[in-house]
Amino acid sequence: MTKLSITTAIAAGLSAAVLGLAAPADAAPSGGNNAQQTISELEAQGHRVIVKRQSSTPLSEASVVSVRPGQQFNKWEWDLQRDDRILVPAGRIYFVEVR
Repeated sequence: MTKLSITTAIAAGLSAAVLGLAAPADAAPSGGNNAQQTISELEAQGHRVIVKRQSSTPLSEASVVSVRPGQQFNKWEWDLQRDDRILVPAGRIYFVEVR
């Protein structure tokens, strides 16, 4: 094996290790919740929710068919010195399908 291929293999292994240790994204609520509870939990975590209905059942009686994460959104905040505004992650958009 040449020196270049050994270096490449080491770099690839380190990259895989770093990516493997990355923290997973917030998990969507699951379990026996009705649609209104699921939506409320997501909104309480700061996320925005878009609901797709498959029926006219009230959300408090509807069941969740699927929860799909969408794009992350950001917001502007003042930095610690309060002299500059910075863009920080604020939450994620979730698509909740209910029946």
